[in-house]
Amino acid sequence: MYTFHFFDDKNKPEITDKERIVNFLHDHLEQYGDEKQHILKSLNYAVKDIDSFGGFVLEMSEGQKLVGAVIINHTGMSGYIPDSILVYIATHRDYRGKGLGKLMMMKVLEKTKGDVKLHVEPDNPARFLYEKYGFSSKYLEMRYKRQ
Repeated sequence: MYTFHFFDDKNKPEITDKERIVNFLHDHLEQYGDEKQHILKSLNYAVKDIDSFGGFVLEMSEGQKLVGAVIINHTGMSGYIPDSILVYIATHRDYRGKGLGKLMMMKVLEKTKGDVKLHVEPDNPARFLYEKYGFSSKYLEMRYKRQ
């Protein structure tokens, strides 16, 4: 049996919760992830521990074991940019292929209001899950990186 727990600006995570979530995402996002400091910044944004529009964090557990996590950040730009961005979603590598990504996506889409966007690399197999939930590729993203 899986349980879900949400953190936000009204139900803030403890430091140990943050460490657990950041370490989990860093480990289980594998080549599609970011540095821990960036994951932590997104988590802090979601729970308004930094100046932000907020969002939420979803943890999915089986007993005491963390098996999935999601971070959603609200953009504050409704109308011209989607209301929320799904920044991170990961399933424990030992639990992949069991529908956990679908369960987390259902919970996330039930909780978010307005449109949701995400970034996914073309070779990421999770792309097919997102497409099943109606996400489409509207734009080609381009970035300018300062040296």
